Amino acid sequence: MSDIASGSTPDEAALNALLDREPRSVDGWIGKGDCRLAARDVGAAAYFYRTALRLAAEQGMAVENSRLSRAAERLATIEHEGDEQRTALMRSRGAPPEGWSSRFAQAMDHAAGRRRRFPQDPTAFFYPGLPTIEFFDPAAFAWTAAVEAAAPAIRAELLALIAADTDFRAYLGDDVGAVPLGDNRRLVLNKDWSVLALCEAGWVDPALVQRCPVTWSTLLAAPIPRVSGWGPTVTFSLLKAGAHIAPHTGMHNSRLICHLPLIVPEGCRFRVGNEVREWVEGKLFIFDDTIEHEAWNDGGEDRIVLIFDIWRPELSEQERGELTRLFSD
Repeated sequence: MSDIASGSTPDEAALNALLDREPRSVDGWIGKGDCRLAARDVGAAAYFYRTALRLAAEQGMAVENSRLSRAAERLATIEHEGDEQRTALMRSRGAPPEGWSSRFAQAMDHAAGRRRRFPQDPTAFFYPGLPTIEFFDPAAFAWTAAVEAAAPAIRAELLALIAADTDFRAYLGDDVGAVPLGDNRRLVLNKDWSVLALCEAGWVDPALVQRCPVTWSTLLAAPIPRVSGWGPTVTFSLLKAGAHIAPHTGMHNSRLICHLPLIVPEGCRFRVGNEVREWVEGKLFIFDDTIEHEAWNDGGEDRIVLIFDIWRPELSEQERGELTRLFSD
């Protein structure tokens, strides 16, 4: 191991033997990166350095570690130079970056190290075969125009509730049990993040629904799951000025989450995976909440969005029926 620690290029056969014995050896992966870089196999070198850095993070190793720092610097150089070469190639072939499709541009960002891979990571139930998409285009759904058109009337119903001092409760109660909360544990029983639910896990609040007829009738036209004890959830969600919801993931990737922003001061942001967006009043967000996401309200007033869930559009009627049977109370 002394040759690895010293920074010289180690014997690759010895490294292969080391990784056979210790497949999570950070030194072994860095050494393999060094070998491949010395052989001018930069693609493989990037893979080995990237894996070493991931394993080091999982093992709690400090990035300030000299070997890790050197690996990170070499990976950054490989990614930068590779990005310049790929971009120049595309330009020479008549395809400059400004004309790239969205997915191709994202692929180039991944190759350049500008984007991370954020997997679906549901906390309760994983449904296979569904694409990993951070934000969905609302225009791809037939029902979204009607929801956005109703936003002023929905906002008026919300303001009437607020004027009547209708109580918002803390989103995270003391019954969260084994749900992994991480940095969001500080929000348990904390009204920095609070909700007013017309329907929660499929159970309707008739009194609130009666006071919000436009909200309720509008959302019934969306493909909301109707599963007692599971869905839909239709709720006004309030994030106080200065509050932050730390990174977390949702429970089921067989549904998507929708935000209809109703009261949005300046300084409010929302991240899903790699992409950070600002809410715009009356404009829907549709996203996969099993991809890591977080929210900030850096404004001077409270932010309120209407949140509801819909079936994933990729699911067949048979699959929706099977999930309904599985999750119904």
